[in-house]
Amino acid sequence: MTHPLYIAFIWHQHQPLYKSRVTGKYRLPWVRLHGTKDYLDLVLLLSRYPKLHQTVNLVPSLLMQIEDYVAGTAVDPYLEVATLPTEQLTPEQHQFIAQHFFDAHHQTLVDPHPRYAELFGQKQDKGEAWCLENWTAQDYGDLLAWHNLAWIDPLFWDDPDIARWLKQDRNFSLQDRKDIIEKQRQILSRIVPQHRQMQDDGQLEVMTTPYTHPILPLLADTDAGRVAVPHMDLPEAQFQWPDDIPRHLKKGWEMYEERFGRSPRGLWPSEQSVSPSILPHVAKQGFNWLCSDEAVLGWTTHHFFHRDEQGNVYEPEILYQPYRLSTYEGDLSIVFRDHRLSDLVGFTYSAMQPEEAASDLVGHLHAIANTLIDRQPEEGTALAKPWLVTIALDGENCWEYYERDGIPFLESLYQKLSEIDDLKLVTVSEYLEQFPPQETLPTTKLHSGSWVDGSFTTWIGDPVKNRAWDLLTEARKTLEKHPEATEEQNPDAWEALYAAEGSDWFWWFGEGHSSNQDEIFDQLFREHLVALYQALEEPVPEVLQYPLEEHQSTADHRPQSFIHPVINGVVDEQDWDHAGRITIAGSRGTMHRSSTIQRLWYGLDHLNFYMRFDFQVGKKPGVDSPPELHLLWFYPGQTMNNSLIPLGQVPDQSPLNYRYHHHLGINLTNHDIWLEEAADHDQWHGRSHHVQLGLDQCLEIAVPWSDLHLEPDWPVELVVVLSKQGEFVEHLPENMLVPLQVP
Repeated sequence: MTHPLYIAFIWHQHQPLYKSRVTGKYRLPWVRLHGTKDYLDLVLLLSRYPKLHQTVNLVPSLLMQIEDYVAGTAVDPYLEVATLPTEQLTPEQHQFIAQHFFDAHHQTLVDPHPRYAELFGQKQDKGEAWCLENWTAQDYGDLLAWHNLAWIDPLFWDDPDIARWLKQDRNFSLQDRKDIIEKQRQILSRIVPQHRQMQDDGQLEVMTTPYTHPILPLLADTDAGRVAVPHMDLPEAQFQWPDDIPRHLKKGWEMYEERFGRSPRGLWPSEQSVSPSILPHVAKQGFNWLCSDEAVLGWTTHHFFHRDEQGNVYEPEILYQPYRLSTYEGDLSIVFRDHRLSDLVGFTYSAMQPEEAASDLVGHLHAIANTLIDRQPEEGTALAKPWLVTIALDGENCWEYYERDGIPFLESLYQKLSEIDDLKLVTVSEYLEQFPPQETLPTTKLHSGSWVDGSFTTWIGDPVKNRAWDLLTEARKTLEKHPEATEEQNPDAWEALYAAEGSDWFWWFGEGHSSNQDEIFDQLFREHLVALYQALEEPVPEVLQYPLEEHQSTADHRPQSFIHPVINGVVDEQDWDHAGRITIAGSRGTMHRSSTIQRLWYGLDHLNFYMRFDFQVGKKPGVDSPPELHLLWFYPGQTMNNSLIPLGQVPDQSPLNYRYHHHLGINLTNHDIWLEEAADHDQWHGRSHHVQLGLDQCLEIAVPWSDLHLEPDWPVELVVVLSKQGEFVEHLPENMLVPLQVP
């Protein structure tokens, strides 16, 4: 018997609890806006391709908030000002609107709409102060309308009302704005019924998550952080409340049953975080399976997943199968996602043409199948065993960067998959029912980690994150001192605890991730704790009145996520929002006080390495700066030819006296570009390339990884050198190399 290659897509739909337990109001609008744009359309689009089955995770904290908006009982600051007469708006509200009503990826959500783009252009070109001084009441009214209209998914644009508003473009009335908000509510009201119907029809499996999305292994014991990072700095007090785990699981389970009329089978552990200690609780609650990341499987089996230059796994048999986990409460199945394929959908394909991106993913799936066929002992051209590729990722945030919210990409992908017999999309449960796990992982040896590097460093270990854990521990101890405050007798106290135990607050604290709303996340976390003390009629600790950290614009930092900038030399801060940043001019020593380069930015995705150079105001690249710019890479730990920097008068000091493997040269005057690779005897040989260059307000560069022929996960270190007529002038940054890792 032969098999197709089975593929399980799992979409994770989640938002933290934005509702303040002190004021009762929502502090941010993302449930409403993502609910309008991302949850319903994803499954409606899938329903057009009945052969394709998928799995969707609806987090309980998201469902509660969707239902709050549907009932009309949710109020957020964006919603409040959007439904006010423009004549009643205060100067403070004008400023709030100017600052926040362009909160969207402008290339996909703002630029396609002329009036919205016009207002955005005014703010970009003339500044916020000019807007506050010159915008009319109608300008504000149109901006309020467009921020809500632009978040309505293109799949719904054939609705007569929405089509009329899009065509209207400007001169929106207060009633128009209220009608747009009502249309949002109508879309939100269809989310749960549509998921339930498609699950009943067999095309969809809906799974759940612990109630407020906590990191279960850290609730069991914060010392779990040291499994992956043995010398991690931990909070002063150990948080160790494993009894909270079954509470979160039970509440998530019951919410699911109430909405879907059946028991859930799959559990998405928050942030795909697992540990041996949580498994008996998961099995006892009745779950059949859970999912995690390939990094966790790798740590568990002491296996590193090597990939070829195209990113395909060399040892597919280890990754592309489910495993059994035996606990004293029963057996569980676990699947591990292909991290790279998931990231391609989540972070990279939005930068490609939809047809090209869909073909690339299908090509990877065929490559996996062919590798499995080549490695199987049986002869033949088909798979002799039922392998499963799991692609699991955030199902909401990525689409903001895709053309038309991902519809062209998904239509192309789904059409291809519908026509290919040897690739079959399944829900996880229908696969496991037909093909139970054949391999068992020792439960006690399951690695304690998450999808982020197989560790918990995103949520613990940083000084600010640790401080937040200490505040949570004190609140949890206070609740423990009130045995009379049961969930039945004092539900407010427990709901406040559950909210504070959510993972999202810890994600944003300290180093690693940042947004322009960090201050609000800080405030929400503390308000949940305040509400707990108030529910217990205990004094509220004074420390909860103050932010855990100063929330200022971040200075120099490492990249925070993948980026996909448009390479045109025009400064677009959104494009580089998650890039690494290094300040040059005046930052270190006398050498760079006269540098014309003020700041450099760097980042990557699965396609390219990117750099951006900001020049001092009034300085022209190649005229006021040395005319030649060089990027030089070397790869620590790799055995290969390396050569000295091919310039005259290079100082004999590190890192200038290092040998490098790749050299990219750029003439800033005539825009010539050349790529070289090191050869024997300090020689350099030219190579063909597809480097992109944009030089206008800034210098932007995109270097395809395919030009460099590197393998995934290699570390990279880079230096920038400026020269004139082949003679060294200066290097950037001083006293360091730019660190990267091939994705």
